Amino acid sequence: MSENGSVISSIMGFFVPVHPDGHKFVAIAVIASVIGFLFSSVLGLLLFIIVVYVAYFFRDPERVVPQRAGLILAAGDGRVSMIEEISPPEELGLGPDLRLKVSIFLSIFDVHIQRAPVSGEIINKIYTPGLFLNAELDKASEDNERSSMVIETIDGEKIAVVQIAGLIARRIIGFVKKGQRIGVGERFGLIRFGSRVDVYLPVGTVPLVAVGQKAIGGETVIADLKASEALRETRVI
Repeated sequence: MSENGSVISSIMGFFVPVHPDGHKFVAIAVIASVIGFLFSSVLGLLLFIIVVYVAYFFRDPERVVPQRAGLILAAGDGRVSMIEEISPPEELGLGPDLRLKVSIFLSIFDVHIQRAPVSGEIINKIYTPGLFLNAELDKASEDNERSSMVIETIDGEKIAVVQIAGLIARRIIGFVKKGQRIGVGERFGLIRFGSRVDVYLPVGTVPLVAVGQKAIGGETVIADLKASEALRETRVI
C-alpha cells in the first residue's frame, strides 16, 4: 500500500459507520446547521456540534464475536447495572421459576445497537407499551415500554432479551421477527436515546460479569453454559 493510501486508511479508521436508522436524523441536523450558519456563525457551530453527536449516537461499529458453543454475550454496550435472580415477565412465557437477569444500562454516550446474546430461533417476540421511567430503576422491567424476544438455542435452552425504553428513550426499533433464525452477535434492534437491556438466563447460570463492569455488546461474555466456574468475587480498585 502506498504512503498516501496508508494515511487515508488510518484516517478512515477513526470514522465508525452510522446505522441506516440514523441517516435521516443526521440529515435533519445537517440542514438545521446550514440554516443556522445563515443567521449566525455561533448558532451554526452549535448546531454542527449536534450533527456530530447525532452521528456519534447512531454509530454502528463492527465487533469481534466469540463463537464457542455455550457462551452468552452481552446484548448491548453499557454498564452492568443489576444482576439478580428473578421471575421473568409473564409475557415471555418462560414460567415462574427464578432466572438470572443481567441488566445493562445504556447511557446517551453508548452504542445503542443491540446484538443477539446467542444463536438460535426467535420463538417469541412481544411489544409491551408502558411508561418511560428511569431505566436504571428496578420497576422499569415491568412498568416501562419494552420489546422482548425469546431465543431457543440448538441445545433447547431459552434465552430472553428485553429492550427497555428509558427516561429519554422514546422509540424501540426491531430488525427481526418471530420465527427467524439469528446468529450470536447479530444486530437485532436499536433504542433511541438512553435505555436498558435485560438478558434472562437459564436457571442455575453463573454470571461472569459484575455490577459496575463495562460491557461491550456482541463481545463481552456474561455467562458460559458449558463451564462449571464458581461465582467470581470482584472489587473496585
